[in-house]
Amino acid sequence: MYVAADARGRGIGKRLLEAVIASAEQHGVWTLQGATFPENTASIRLQLACGFRIVGRRERIAQHNGRWRDTVLTERRSSVIGVTDSKLATPSG
Repeated sequence: MYVAADARGRGIGKRLLEAVIASAEQHGVWTLQGATFPENTASIRLQLACGFRIVGRRERIAQHNGRWRDTVLTERRSSVIGVTDSKLATPSG
């Protein structure tokens, strides 16, 4: 998700990400994942503030503008999905 440069710093990104999280939980989605360019520290900080955690880094995953790029991988596990859904709360054999 991208916020236009002239709209940044107004909390729009946080409201959008919070809406995505709420919708995911309403629809039973347990895990959200992100892949962010490492230098996009504002986005990474936003994700961390919304309950995401950094789970890894993919090196040289794709070219962007002719340059090989890494991405920082993030994920957010729902605190409500899986807790009340017995099928998600226990591993299937």
